[in-house]
Amino acid sequence: MTSKKNKMEIDQEETELEVVLPGDPINITRKDLKLGPGLTLTQDSVICIKAGILKHFSKKNIWYVENNQRRYIPAERDPVIGIVTYKGGEYYRLDIGSAHQAILPILAFENVSKKSRPNLNIGSLIYAKVVLANKDMEPEVWCYNPDTNKAEGFGELKNGYVIKCSLRYCRRIISQETGIRSLLKKLGEKFEFEIAAGMNGRIWICLKSKDIKNTIYCCNVIKRGENLNGDDIYELIDSLDEE
Repeated sequence: MTSKKNKMEIDQEETELEVVLPGDPINITRKDLKLGPGLTLTQDSVICIKAGILKHFSKKNIWYVENNQRRYIPAERDPVIGIVTYKGGEYYRLDIGSAHQAILPILAFENVSKKSRPNLNIGSLIYAKVVLANKDMEPEVWCYNPDTNKAEGFGELKNGYVIKCSLRYCRRIISQETGIRSLLKKLGEKFEFEIAAGMNGRIWICLKSKDIKNTIYCCNVIKRGENLNGDDIYELIDSLDEE
């Protein structure tokens, strides 16, 4: 298996803390704090805005609430897979599965100018990072990492196949949960492929061989892992040796 650099932001130090409900205050240190989905910062404290399990990536000090919601709500720093629906002179519009379409400026690519900008078409698949998420504004995405000014795998996704799944499963893939990492590694021993997961419930898979039958097989295996945890996912991994 191969994957484009930084398409999946790996952080192994995830901690599951407690079940939280909307309105619950979250007692956490506010220094260098990064909030993900389900949390909002007020003048006095951090407040939970949706029900789920409070989780923490200690390495990057990111806090978020995980649940099984299907509708994507944009959050800053989220990687997403979008579909170009509008092509203008200054920006593109992308369907990212949220209530509002996202804006992708034509210059929001690594080392690009108006003359060298990518020529995206309606229907093109784009892998991007959310840089602006506000309930009163359209979300904005860029095809490079604003922290490094490098593409790091973001940009147009050519060929391949997209499957839809729960937002929770996408986060498990992006964070490289142990069982999921083992599943992808085992699958990579059978086929050479690239994979990109968006926090908006979309996963892109592209086999080097571009064989449709094998692509469907890989998609089905990855989908089967969505509702499996613990020993069940390792049973799925073992079953791949028998197929």
